[in-house]
Amino acid sequence: MVDEGLTLKILLIEDNTTIASQIIEFLSSHQCQVDYAANGKLGIELALNQIFDVILLDLNLPDIDGLQVCQAIKSQASVNPPILMLTARDSFDDKSAGFHQGADDYLTKPVDLRELVLRCQALARRNTLHQSQVIELGPLELDITSQTARRDGQSLTLTSVGFQLLTLLAQSHPQPVARSLIMHKIWGDSPPDSDALKSHIYSLRQALDKPFAYPMLKTVMNLGYRLELPQ
Repeated sequence: MVDEGLTLKILLIEDNTTIASQIIEFLSSHQCQVDYAANGKLGIELALNQIFDVILLDLNLPDIDGLQVCQAIKSQASVNPPILMLTARDSFDDKSAGFHQGADDYLTKPVDLRELVLRCQALARRNTLHQSQVIELGPLELDITSQTARRDGQSLTLTSVGFQLLTLLAQSHPQPVARSLIMHKIWGDSPPDSDALKSHIYSLRQALDKPFAYPMLKTVMNLGYRLELPQ
């Protein structure tokens, strides 16, 4: 469950720089880390290559209609992100079109930023509750509820951080997870130094790969890590 005291990672796709600046400033002051895209193409790229707790999407974008952006993200993202549409289009038909393309919520501009924060927290919390509690990925099985993992039916001995790392990588598969995102997701605004992450990755490799013939945990040069299934 999402705790309102934890940092949310949010993607804002909005072409109006004035509105974007106001939203980013307000969300950042309420324990949110905000990535920003001023057009649909960049928004889709970011959404498909990173994991976000919530995506805020303007419908009136300069290059791609927001409905198309929503559909692209929902159909292609490896982890289903909640999408909250922000728009001046306030007719029932507009809202219906948005929900039919996969939007999870809708706010009409001008937006009350206090309500926006509450909506983001609620969407992130609801999305966490609706996620499957068991992840099956090839020979790997993760039980989120009991925080246990098995590979080829054999139990893995993992630390709490190791299980969080493995869960992030499994949820993102086949996409890699950047080191910066791992640090944010696990340690929030108080990350340790990079050597601590390397130490946790080493321990995870010992548990996940050492007893088996094929290493699943791969390093992606200058980016982070990903899981690779045995051929």
